[in-house]
Amino acid sequence: MDGGNHSVVSEFVFLGLTHSWEFQLLLLVFSSVLYVASMTGNILIVFSVATDPHLHSPMYFLLASLSFIDLGTCSVTSPKMIYDLFRKRKVISFGGCITQIFFIHVIGGVEMVLLIAMAFDRYVAICKPLHYLSIMSPRMCILFLAAAWALGVSHSLFQLAFIVNLPFCGPNILDSFYCDLPRLLRLACTDTYRLQFMVTVNSGFICVSSFFILLISYIFILLTVWKRSSGSSSKALSTLSAHITVVILFFGPTMFIYTWPHPSSQMDKFLALSDAVLTPFLNPVIYTFRNKEMKVAMKRAFRPFVIFKKIS
Repeated sequence: MDGGNHSVVSEFVFLGLTHSWEFQLLLLVFSSVLYVASMTGNILIVFSVATDPHLHSPMYFLLASLSFIDLGTCSVTSPKMIYDLFRKRKVISFGGCITQIFFIHVIGGVEMVLLIAMAFDRYVAICKPLHYLSIMSPRMCILFLAAAWALGVSHSLFQLAFIVNLPFCGPNILDSFYCDLPRLLRLACTDTYRLQFMVTVNSGFICVSSFFILLISYIFILLTVWKRSSGSSSKALSTLSAHITVVILFFGPTMFIYTWPHPSSQMDKFLALSDAVLTPFLNPVIYTFRNKEMKVAMKRAFRPFVIFKKIS
């Protein structure tokens, strides 16, 4: 490594998820299927929203943005993890490790803001329906998206600033399947207790504060829906239940990993696996199965392909 950060470590070795060959084979099949399904499902949502005029609304714009981010979530750690299941020696270069950390935190920050934006969208649609189009204008949607990326990138750069000048001079074994910042800090050849604390506080604060903003928002929305007895209430509840499910799936593992004082290493790894593979798969499933408009739009989008296949 360059003399700037006084590092002699050029690569890190992953211990992986398990040493059992049978379990690794099971994980290989499970992860590969979910990875392909996640990529397919999220691409379908992005394609349907982009091509169908019926879905050119703020709610679907934010949903497509979330699906685009989930494509990144699938791609940051899953391909490397699946590839490593074939290998006895699982290694990643120093630069590759830093790149993984950067994109993990960018994607996490963007997704948190998008989930808040989606909650705000539902709040306006249900609590202030007459002002919905004026409040959730295209300009507002772009501002939400820009704010999401700005927070994600700045948060990630702030996290990486902790390790720029750290010396890595010997230990290079990570008990994980991906590069995790707290574990990487423990390998530095210096006392990093304060840095670990700052990383936990930074990520934990953003995660917990975002979760409580969402929790308060959905409680308020649910109370508003509960007071109504119209036919639209059931549709609103169905949409809200999908949103709340996605929030729990995202924040559950993330809060445990970054706010739990001394998490179990094995539990930590499998929660990270869930966040990397299972959640991006479930998001399109939840939103598609709970949304008739999305299912109809997907049929419309792929009808020409079906017709062309029958003709040929």
